[in-house]
Amino acid sequence: MSIAQNLIRCTTPLCRDQALADVRIGLGYTFVELADGVAGVAWTPERSHAGNCTHLSTAGTIEDYREQEVLTWLDSDDHYLRAIGLAACNAVNLRQKKNFNNGEALSLLNIQQNDHVVMVGFFGPLMAQIKKTGCTFDLLDLNPAKSGIVDLRSGPELLAACDVAIITATSIINGTIDGLLDNLASNRAALLLGPSTPLCAEAFSEKRISQLSGALVRAPDPLKRVISQGGGTSLMKKHLQFVSVQLAIAW
Repeated sequence: MSIAQNLIRCTTPLCRDQALADVRIGLGYTFVELADGVAGVAWTPERSHAGNCTHLSTAGTIEDYREQEVLTWLDSDDHYLRAIGLAACNAVNLRQKKNFNNGEALSLLNIQQNDHVVMVGFFGPLMAQIKKTGCTFDLLDLNPAKSGIVDLRSGPELLAACDVAIITATSIINGTIDGLLDNLASNRAALLLGPSTPLCAEAFSEKRISQLSGALVRAPDPLKRVISQGGGTSLMKKHLQFVSVQLAIAW
């Protein structure tokens, strides 16, 4: 079962037979608000250049869909629908009581000098902190403009041999998450990171993931304005609370 399918399975029991309250698809992030005011966010994939200015045929009616149906979009072939599905999943999932850790995500990994760290996705602010430890560091990213990137073809080998993996949650939306997690073989820790991260430990229980670090929406109204006007993480963060869930390691 894929991660998307696992998320749907774990989160469906928390859904209510209600239509959505609001949906915003910004240039950087997608926002979904439920009828009870709970909200979630997820990364918006890059725009298609297919020559059509309409990206979703359901635009203008998405709020009419029920929570459970929107949740199934996580397993869609359309990346925009996946983003909406993940944002809805992140909102619905917050109905379940959890013990969140408010500590800084990177510090919970306890990276040491003798560790080999592989980062999948560019988290610029974290790179300097990681390199200060003196560890061996490799970066994998689909954007060739980012510096320090190794050949993506060597990604599976690096992930299989690393001690610590830091993986962007946008991989759920672009469809690479399952392959990335399947490549992990000997890591002592692995972090799924970013505001898109679903804080649902059960969905990752059979994978070599030790930590989920995502965000809770604290102020939906100002956040949706920021997202609608093209804002990204740096502008969103004052309306979010960044938290982590640490998983029981059984590997």
